[in-house]
Amino acid sequence: MNAVIKQIEKAQPFFQKVAANKYLRAVRDGFIALMPIIIFSSIFLLIANVPLIWHFAWPTKVANALNMFYNMSMGVLALMASSSVAKALTDSFNLDLPKTDQIPMVGVQFTAQVSFVLVAVDTLTDKMNNLYFAVAMIGTKGLICAFLVAFIVPNVYYQCFKHNITIKLPDAVPQNIAGAFKNIIPFAISTFFFWIFSLAFRAMTGTNLAAWIIQVLSPLFTAADGYFGLAIVYGAMAFFWFIGIQGPSIVEPAVTAIYLSNVELNLSAWKAGNIAGANRILAQGTQYFVATLGGTGATLVITLMFAFMSKSKELKAVGRAASIPVLFGVNEPILFGAPLILNPVFFIPFILTPIANVWLFKIFVDFFHMPGFIYNLPWTTPGTLGLIMGTGFSVGSIILAILLLVVDVVMYYPFFKAYDIQKCAEEEAKENAGANTVTNETQTETNANNAETDNSNSSGSGNNVASASKIPLARTKDGKNLNVLVLCAGGGTSGILAKALNKLAAENNLPLAVAATSFGAHHDLLSGMDIVILAPQMNAMKDELKKECDKNDAKMITTTGKQYIDMTQHADKCLDMIIANISE
Repeated sequence: MNAVIKQIEKAQPFFQKVAANKYLRAVRDGFIALMPIIIFSSIFLLIANVPLIWHFAWPTKVANALNMFYNMSMGVLALMASSSVAKALTDSFNLDLPKTDQIPMVGVQFTAQVSFVLVAVDTLTDKMNNLYFAVAMIGTKGLICAFLVAFIVPNVYYQCFKHNITIKLPDAVPQNIAGAFKNIIPFAISTFFFWIFSLAFRAMTGTNLAAWIIQVLSPLFTAADGYFGLAIVYGAMAFFWFIGIQGPSIVEPAVTAIYLSNVELNLSAWKAGNIAGANRILAQGTQYFVATLGGTGATLVITLMFAFMSKSKELKAVGRAASIPVLFGVNEPILFGAPLILNPVFFIPFILTPIANVWLFKIFVDFFHMPGFIYNLPWTTPGTLGLIMGTGFSVGSIILAILLLVVDVVMYYPFFKAYDIQKCAEEEAKENAGANTVTNETQTETNANNAETDNSNSSGSGNNVASASKIPLARTKDGKNLNVLVLCAGGGTSGILAKALNKLAAENNLPLAVAATSFGAHHDLLSGMDIVILAPQMNAMKDELKKECDKNDAKMITTTGKQYIDMTQHADKCLDMIIANISE
């Protein structure tokens, strides 16, 4: 097994390049911007439809009002995605352009939206010759078409700005007016291209591009929803995470459109009373609350095993520290703390448990007619609760939630026992071989801590942390606070470190302000930051982030898994590292 892991490690640089691909990243980052639409609109959907389970129906006007919010938000999701994905891709292109000649975001966004409408929307007229837009393809069904448009438009803008293809005005014209004219040529090229393409395409196929894509890819969607396709999707997510690369960043962009479309189709069938027809498996809920119960690798049960069944002191401590984050889907503490990733002992259960979970889910849907996911919920919803809520509080989901925990225990238990025995042996050997050394080091450390405590008490601080005077405010941008940004994949892991640092700052009255967000949602925050800390799961993005930090005069700190976990538990050490970096 060690030989296999070594071979896998050799392929890591290639997969890191794939994860850092700007187009995959644009889809992921674009969808991060759309999450408020997806999640908040689903709340209205829940309020409108959950009472139907208990045979309560809202009055028609109330139901229409609740559904209106969903229809006017999720119903235009593809139109919004054409804009947000185009913006995310433009962010990448702007890193290669001079700061004085950046592609305007607003220009790219409205150009992408106009271009998408040209290829995805049909026009209709009534008997009174009034013009209407057919909006069937501007919701979740049109997402793939929206991605294609969002990839092309920023490329047109990039080439125009890179080669200075623009309308040149006299120097006397104010810069803001001259800047507006720089949009005209890339806007004209993009929209003219999609207009001509749309006319020709409709003439040849009799339909618009978005509808045609759905027709052509329908067999692929069906295949992806089968047992083999599900194993590929969720096995790949686990595999990439096992080698230290954030799996969803590679796999999700390829299936996001299917995810959202399937949930909408499931909901339509469920509302029509066709429970058996709500049978699509691929969905965000399947990823969050079935395949990756507790986080990628289905790590909820192994974390609880470490916490409450382990004889190893180290594993017990790691498990207990990670239990609460893992309950909410933040499993980096256990991935890097145990560690699970690149650990030969856990290769088999880490890959196969998610597959077993999603196959079991499909069996319940196919044979017991439990509905698939009909609602989108936040990824931080506790796993079993997310499964029950997301499938409409079906009885089958309650049984499945219990069964998934049992299956995961069975899958992980033999490997847990083997690793626990191994760690206990290592701990015993260390204790026997270095008892005197440990005693001496402990005494030395105690004395050092006492001395530091005495010094800090005498100076009036009383805490073993960097004092305010040690933070070089002269090197910060605003001269008032040391501003730090922590980045991870979804904002969960970064939030843990940011909370620890902010708590340290509050307790010791330090001029330190720390923010946390997901990679992709950070662009507008960078300009005000002095330091950016990159969580280890986003290591593939370090080159891209370095460019952004350099342009925004911010310093970047990259971390390893063990180091990051230690930083969350010892915020004072993290602060010392931050101060050392900004002082260089």
